[in-house]
Amino acid sequence: MPAAGPRHPVSTATEPSRSPQAPQQVASGFRRVGRPVEGEATILVPELQALLTDLHRLFEPVRRQRLAARIARQAEFDAGRLPDFRADTRSIRESDWTVAPIPAALQDRRVEITGPVDPKMVINALNSGANCFMADFEDSNAPSFANQITGQRALRDAVGGTLGFTAPETGKRYALDPASSTVLIVRPRGWHLDEVHVTVDGQPMGGGLFDLATFAFHNAKTLAWRERGPYFYLPKMECMEEARLWDDVLAFLEVRLGLPVGTMKVTVLIETLPAVFEMHEILHALRGRIVGLNCGRWDYIFSWLKTLRRHPDKVLPERGQVTMAQPFLKAYSELLIQTCHRRGAHAMGGMAAQIPIKGDEEANERAMQRVRADKLREVTAGHDGTWVAHPALIPIAREIFDAHMPTPHQHHVRREDVQVTRDDLLQPCLGTISRAGFDNNVEVCVRYLAAWLAGNGCVPIHHLMEDAATAEISRTQLWRWLNHPQIAAKNGVPAEPLQLDDGTPLDFALFERALINLPSILGDRRAMPGGEHIDAAIALLDRLTHADTLEAFLTSAAYPQLVQSELQHG
Repeated sequence: MPAAGPRHPVSTATEPSRSPQAPQQVASGFRRVGRPVEGEATILVPELQALLTDLHRLFEPVRRQRLAARIARQAEFDAGRLPDFRADTRSIRESDWTVAPIPAALQDRRVEITGPVDPKMVINALNSGANCFMADFEDSNAPSFANQITGQRALRDAVGGTLGFTAPETGKRYALDPASSTVLIVRPRGWHLDEVHVTVDGQPMGGGLFDLATFAFHNAKTLAWRERGPYFYLPKMECMEEARLWDDVLAFLEVRLGLPVGTMKVTVLIETLPAVFEMHEILHALRGRIVGLNCGRWDYIFSWLKTLRRHPDKVLPERGQVTMAQPFLKAYSELLIQTCHRRGAHAMGGMAAQIPIKGDEEANERAMQRVRADKLREVTAGHDGTWVAHPALIPIAREIFDAHMPTPHQHHVRREDVQVTRDDLLQPCLGTISRAGFDNNVEVCVRYLAAWLAGNGCVPIHHLMEDAATAEISRTQLWRWLNHPQIAAKNGVPAEPLQLDDGTPLDFALFERALINLPSILGDRRAMPGGEHIDAAIALLDRLTHADTLEAFLTSAAYPQLVQSELQHG
């Protein structure tokens, strides 16, 4: 049995061919834009091109409608309206129903590891002993086309049991453990991201459609035969209509690929502020295939800041003080647990971003204690599993979940004590902004952007694994503090200017000094990922922070530069 296969018995019938049958011709209207990358001919075969073409023509108009609805909804928030539970879907929230049964392979998800889709990461994650591996085409992946194709090849070969990798620097060989039982779950890009390297009828494809359909085309039949998928994490949704679109896409793919209806299972990340008010609705829209919701905590904080950007009373302190113990985040996570367990779905916990600190045992122990405390909070609150970013954290998370969750999950923990109102979810937490916190936001943004432009979607900075979500918190905080530098008048108290905890005004002069000083703080650029892109990253952050309107996504703003770098350097 290949490495990704299950330990439980499966049918003795012959394993199906890996790719479905389809006409052998290049699809009319399909175009690959840009320089060829290694291995793409084995991925973008004519049959897949035909599938992608049909998928785009059928669903791209609806995707555009959903994105336009996001813009219109944000305009209402900017004008003063606050997010709230929907009146027109009250019957969904109040009626009794449950999602479809969860397959055996996804019953126990107590520890999941996440990471990008490069071959080394895929091998190490599947060999890690985690219950599941979320292979990420989104926030921890910089979407150069080389990265997208390399990731698809790696996952195809992992499913086939043939994936290997030799590190060019050391010559070390990495190979899949045939005994691995780690379940593969794939996260495509969100609705908002395009794939400009692939066009249909002159339009770029949706990045999420490209990622999901390409993986399904090459692997769905094999995984279904093994009763191991295909399984997906769906990111950055804002409403039930976006969930319904995914359901329509997946149903189309099941028919096209010859799979039984409901074969493809999904977990949805609740990582936008609008979505937290529609969790029942999202579960209902996907009820034939959804198995859980996940607390995408970092993106959720970013979305909270972005959604409420024009509300002067919605200001958060520096990001290190915005922890899950804060009341508005505690309300978010507990409401998710209550909602999921009422509907028979998993309530997955969030990411531990800490990574081991080498050479400083005391500092490392403090970091690991923070991980332990976070996982203890999750399991005792009723979560059914959790995320880690580094293999060394798996034993810590597993020990805590094993001690407090002897069953495969905690659906019996109904959390009927939880009473969460709109105001609970929108109430900012108290705290301060220090000079160190401000400067750290600047540094994280610049270093992450530089690494991202070099093709690295996640990068260790100050012993935390930073990805697009954590960098977005830093970026959005800077924009919010500097463009609306005052706390709203309240209860007769006049509006107050924002300032650091030492009394220094929060203004663009402070920001410019931080940018000017940063190169000397960073030191030798050659020693850091993407060091050659530091100047470009500084310029981009400067432009985005000075803009009158907050850019919706950092990755969207930086994507043209990533594409240009590909064209220049190959």
